Amino acid sequence: MTQTGGTFDFAIEGDGFFQVETEAGLRLSRSGAFFATAGGELVTADGNRVLDSGGAPIFVPADAGKIALASDGTLSVDGNPLAQLGIFMPTEGSTLIREQGVMFIVDGEIEPLNDPTVLQGFLESSNVDPVSQIARMIQVQRAYEMGQNFMEKEEERMRSVMSLITRS
Repeated sequence: MTQTGGTFDFAIEGDGFFQVETEAGLRLSRSGAFFATAGGELVTADGNRVLDSGGAPIFVPADAGKIALASDGTLSVDGNPLAQLGIFMPTEGSTLIREQGVMFIVDGEIEPLNDPTVLQGFLESSNVDPVSQIARMIQVQRAYEMGQNFMEKEEERMRSVMSLITRS
């Protein structure tokens, strides 16, 4: 988790996905970098609407005061509950299919997560360390080159042996 302090930056601690409505249909995402549009809709960076626990779009009044998020995903304005973020899990037997970046299509059913933990002012970071992955990729490339060099030397040796046999 990376602390951002952003009002609409939300991170799910543990299991679960946010549900968003795209032009192509409902999708799940772990990316919680949201924004409020001029019309008051809570949306993703791509403009997809964020849905509440009942599957309805979340609206934040333009003149909203202090916006707070409880750990269960309840969004409130000046202490008055506004909506509860929809945190969902695919049911057993369902599969997630990655779609362009951070969106997932669910092949199967989803169900609301009973006791989610959502943090405000945080975003989930990637679980891949790019520096170590590049170092690993260089290591694999060197091993491949060494194996290729070995094969070339072996082929050269076999040609020499065949040349000697055919001369005799």
